[in-house]
Amino acid sequence: MDVYNKASLNAANLPPADFRPNDGSLLSTLKTLLFFTILMIMLPIGLYFSSKVYVFEGVYGMSNRDSYFYAAIVAVIAVHVVLAMFVYVAWNEGSRQWREGKQD
Repeated sequence: MDVYNKASLNAANLPPADFRPNDGSLLSTLKTLLFFTILMIMLPIGLYFSSKVYVFEGVYGMSNRDSYFYAAIVAVIAVHVVLAMFVYVAWNEGSRQWREGKQD
C-alpha cells in the first residue's frame, strides 16, 4: 500500500550535518555585531549631550537652540564614523575567514 522511494529512505539514515567548526566564527561575528550595536547606541547619544552641554553651551557660549543644532551634527557624524568602522571590520573579517578556509 505504501510506496517508499529508496532515495528518501537512504536520506533519512544519514547523520545530521556537523556545524561545530563554524561556531568560532559565528561567535566572533556575534561579538563584533554586539560591540558595534552598543557603540552605535551609546556613542552618538553620549556625544550629543556632552557636546551640547560642555562644548557648545559651556565653551562657545551658544544659545540653547543653536547648541541643539550643532550637537545633532556631531551625533550624525558619530553615527557615520561607527558605520564606516563596522564596514571596515566586517570586510576584513570576511576576507580573513576566506583566507583561512582556502586550501592550497
